[in-house]
Order: sequence, then C-alpha cells, then structure tokens
Amino acid sequence: MQTTHSNKFFTQAQEVMVGGVNSPVRSFNGVGGHPLVMKYGRGAKLFDYDNNAFTDYCLSWGASILGHAHRHVVLAAKKAVEKGASFGTTTAAEIDIAKHIVKCVPSMDLIRFVNSGTEATMSAIRLARGFTKREMLVKFDGCYHGHFDDLLTKAGSGVAQLKESSSLGIPKTHIENTLSLPYNNIAMLEKTLTQYKDKIACVIIEPVAGNMGVVPATVDFLKALKELTKKHNMVLIFDEIMTGFRFSAGCFQSEVNIIPDMTCLGKIIGGGFPIGAYGGRKDIMRHLAPLGGVYQAGTFSGSPVVMKAGLAALRVLTQDFYRTLNSKCETFAASANRYFEENDIAVHLSRYKSMMSIRFRREQVLDYEDALQAAGGDRYGRLFHHLLKAGIYWPPADLEAFFVSGMHTKADLRTLLDELKKFFKP
Repeated sequence: MQTTHSNKFFTQAQEVMVGGVNSPVRSFNGVGGHPLVMKYGRGAKLFDYDNNAFTDYCLSWGASILGHAHRHVVLAAKKAVEKGASFGTTTAAEIDIAKHIVKCVPSMDLIRFVNSGTEATMSAIRLARGFTKREMLVKFDGCYHGHFDDLLTKAGSGVAQLKESSSLGIPKTHIENTLSLPYNNIAMLEKTLTQYKDKIACVIIEPVAGNMGVVPATVDFLKALKELTKKHNMVLIFDEIMTGFRFSAGCFQSEVNIIPDMTCLGKIIGGGFPIGAYGGRKDIMRHLAPLGGVYQAGTFSGSPVVMKAGLAALRVLTQDFYRTLNSKCETFAASANRYFEENDIAVHLSRYKSMMSIRFRREQVLDYEDALQAAGGDRYGRLFHHLLKAGIYWPPADLEAFFVSGMHTKADLRTLLDELKKFFKP
C-alpha cells in the first residue's frame, strides 16, 4: 500500500501540531506506524491522499451512523451556512432539534446544547452538584466521560497506557471527591453509595461502555444503581454520548426501561459536526442559568449549521433503519464468533447491536480488569495493519469499539469476516 503523501503530510503535521494529531488516540501509538492523512469520506468509505480506499469502521469514533457525507445532512448544512454560521442568539433550528430529542429520550424534559461530549458531562456534573448541594461523584473504572479533570481517572481507552490512573496536570483536589468503582459490581456499588450517602451528588455511567471495548452493564446492575441513587437522593447520569441514537431513537435507556435523572448526548445528534447536549428532569434543569444559580455558557452552542445537520441526520433514523442495521450486525458477529469457537481460537467479538470490539480471550468481559486481561497488545497492532492493507480501517487502539453504519453493506461485513479469518487462521 502506497502511503507517500500521507507520510509527507504527517511530517508537516508534527512540525505544527503536538504529536501531529489533535487527539492522542489518532496517533497510532497503540498500533505502531504513522497515521494516514485522510482526504475525504463517502458513504462507508474513507480515502487518503494516496487514493487508497478504506471501509471505515471507526466512523468518527461512532458519530457517523449514516456514513460520510450523507446527502440529507450535506444539504441541510449547506442551506444553513449560506444564511450564516453562528449568531449568538436563539434560532428556530435549536428549537426544532430540541423538540425532536426531548420527544424521543425518556429522561429529558429540558435540554441544553453544548459543543462536545466533555462539555456535556462536565456541565451535567456541575448541575448535579448545584442541585444536591453535595460534592462527591461516582464513576466506574473503564468508563470514559471526556477529559474533564474530575473524571479522568481509570478512564480506559486513550489514557489506559498512562503511568498514572489519571493525567498529569490534575491537582489532587480535583479528584479527591471522585470515586471510581468496578463496573457491574453490585456489592461494591451498594457499599459505597450507602457509606457516602450524604456526600455523593451524582453517579455517572456509560450504560454500554465503549472505551474498554464494548461492555454492556447488566440489567440487574443498572436496576440496583437506579434504586440506590433514588433512595439516597443522588442524581443518576447516563452518559449516552456514544450510545445515544445508535441502537434506537429512545437511546439505550428506553430499551432497558431504566430511566436516569439526566442524560448526556453527543456524536450522532450532530450529524458529523461537533456537538454535545445534556438534559433531564425539569426540577434539576431549572437550577441551570438563566433560571437558576448553576452557570454554564458557550459562544457556539446551538450553532444553526450543526442544529440543522443534526436534525437532518436524526430524521433518517427510523425503526426500519435500526432494524436493518442491527440485523446485519447480529449476523456478522454470530458468524465471526462461530468461526472462533469451531476453530478453538481464544478470541471473541463482544457486541451490543452495532457497537463491537474484539477480545483476545474466550471468556466474557464484565469490567475494566477483564478488558485489560483480554487486550491484544502487539497482536492487536498486527491485526490493525493486516486489515489496513486489506482496505479496512479499524480504530487504532485496542480498547476502542468499532462501529457499523447504515451505509455498510452485507458484502462489506463479509469482507471483514474473511480478513478476520485470514488473520486468525489456526
């Protein structure tokens, strides 16, 4: 595979951008080699500057459920930008997408748009603290909620290889009120929430973790979490930035009928543009400025271009869309796991509908420690480059999920399966 132009561009990038990237996980440090520099995307494909084509399973880290440059999204963005990119005022576009999301997501009575997932989780936690007048927060090992100081501890994925459990530059005062518990462990959850019942403001969780590979929370664990937070008057926050609108219009919470007090969204709701959002019960959200004393603001929040593009994307996501997408993924994953089992290969695909990850062991992964034990290390790097040479782009990090879009065909998935069989051939 020719990468002359990518290598040239990446050399230039390293001269002006830290590490040549604007997000660490893009750096290929986890898989070796130099990152490719992409020129454009169309449907399920990415194209680099050497005119190599790749079937994309990274999909802007899950955001591009419609693939790249979907015609409805492109048209909506073009029409919007021709009228001005940002006004710093309320627009009808904000109201339209807010109505759509609030109607779909059970936990959201009121919503506030921001510009990233990190901003959404940071703001939701501040609001929960202001609402409860408490300071402590609980998260779970392996769940990543953005690079907000109070949350960057045992966060999985891009920070998993750091020497410390959080980033340098974070004072101890920022994480002394953060408790990170093992995922799917009801006993530890009950013990901790009971012990600190008068101090914990909120509990935040990815109900399907995606940054330690795909690990769904068990229904029993989520039920216990809901019951305990309600009992102790803590705010339960679902981080559905990755899962929101990926499986169904009502998000993961509607599928398990466990409704949090607040929800954070991002990725898919922007149609490929930068976005974040958080919302929840009216009595909580009304503590947010300008109605209440919890402050949060943003110059570009609710940009009409993003709002129009996001709503155009959400309107494509019908029940038929989800049924077709989830069915394709179920067939693919079942075929792959059957191959691994029949050939006595100590590998499996973990999956929740159109989110998947590869595990280098047979046993199920239930938490972060399991995920680390099931990591592939150098073997994942070799798999990544095997797929890359075959024209398949996977996330360049062992603990990331890969995604399928509505534009991926059954033939695309058969090709991926064939390449996995070649790599893992006994």
